[in-house]
Amino acid sequence: MAAPGENLRIDGARLWDSIMEMAKIGPGVAGGNNRQTLTDDDAKGRALFQKWCEAAGLTMGVDEMGTMFATRAGEDPDALPVYMGSHLDTQPTGGKYDGVLGVLGALEAVRTMNDLGIKTKHPIVVVNWTNEEGTRFAPAMLASGVFAGKHDLDWAYDREDHDGKKFGDELKRIGWVGDEKVGARKIHALFELHIEQGPILEAEGKDIGVVTHGQGLRWIECTVTGKESHTGSTPMHMRKNAGRGLALVTELVHEIAMKSQPNAVGAIGHIDVYPNSRNIIPGKVVFTVDMRTHILPKLNAMVAEFEERAPKLCADIGVEFECEIVGQFDPPAFNETCVKAVRSAAERLGYSHMDIVSGAGHDACWINDVAPTAMIMCPCVDGLSHNEAEEISPEWAAAGTDVLLHAVLETAEVVG
Repeated sequence: MAAPGENLRIDGARLWDSIMEMAKIGPGVAGGNNRQTLTDDDAKGRALFQKWCEAAGLTMGVDEMGTMFATRAGEDPDALPVYMGSHLDTQPTGGKYDGVLGVLGALEAVRTMNDLGIKTKHPIVVVNWTNEEGTRFAPAMLASGVFAGKHDLDWAYDREDHDGKKFGDELKRIGWVGDEKVGARKIHALFELHIEQGPILEAEGKDIGVVTHGQGLRWIECTVTGKESHTGSTPMHMRKNAGRGLALVTELVHEIAMKSQPNAVGAIGHIDVYPNSRNIIPGKVVFTVDMRTHILPKLNAMVAEFEERAPKLCADIGVEFECEIVGQFDPPAFNETCVKAVRSAAERLGYSHMDIVSGAGHDACWINDVAPTAMIMCPCVDGLSHNEAEEISPEWAAAGTDVLLHAVLETAEVVG
């Protein structure tokens, strides 16, 4: 089919207004958002999104994980739908754009199709995946993981937050348990627009990131065990300091990541120190190592080196080391045809672009296992995300959504 005309653009002001209106729900304390999954504010955000979808003539469906699917009918009732979207839930101190841009950008693309009377062979579906962030209920990308067969529905329902509340109970409480079987929907292709969450596009002066791969990830939960003792009266040579083990392992993670360059990262994020008292040498430290790269052999080699060297480092200072992998997914390579549609759209529209690897996990990474998938990224200021100071420009948002619109229309096949 012929590609959409280069003059076809979304209404950037309308998109920006929608993003700002959604940001009023679950405001943060420093200008961002705290709209965590399955909270009352999440329910309010969902209701507003549903209202907007119905105003755009879309038909709403909801599956058993609470994921929302808003459908625009196609001309061929037998054609599989083209999906686009992301997530509306946020971090506790999240920004206004992470996930939200992808959902409301998809809605804006449909609004533009409606304005111009564009018809497509394939139906088009705007999706809001439940619990992408994984902050309240681990792991991240929970609903898309169930959809792709990575997690069992009952297992997902049993995930608990810090207060012991279960995912399934909270989904029911806010009124968003749907009747669709998770994963029953068939997908012709899926496109996810997202902010980069990194500094590369802004540093390179590019409007669009054409995402070719996602990073693989390994979360390694580690426990260093020493002996609690008084910080003032225990001689230095007699200490079994679990905190020192943490320090050595922290440097090891950095060393492994640095020598695995380019395109590899590693750090320690979550740390619990016991007993966490000013005048007690730590007897135990539990922490999580996060290693990522889009090259699977490199990722496996990084983990293997870590698992070999970390116990020896700790043994040398008289403390014990144990670890287990508690989260993982292999690097996804996005569908070449979908990626080409994104790249062609950027070129057709005259936007500067570059190929990029996603540094974060996204729902598209799971869906890529069950359907042709691609991602589009726009820059964010200083690469800052998962922070209330997260910022993008209206122009960046519009450019990314323009590319989304064109890639989706090319894939869904315009017929009128």
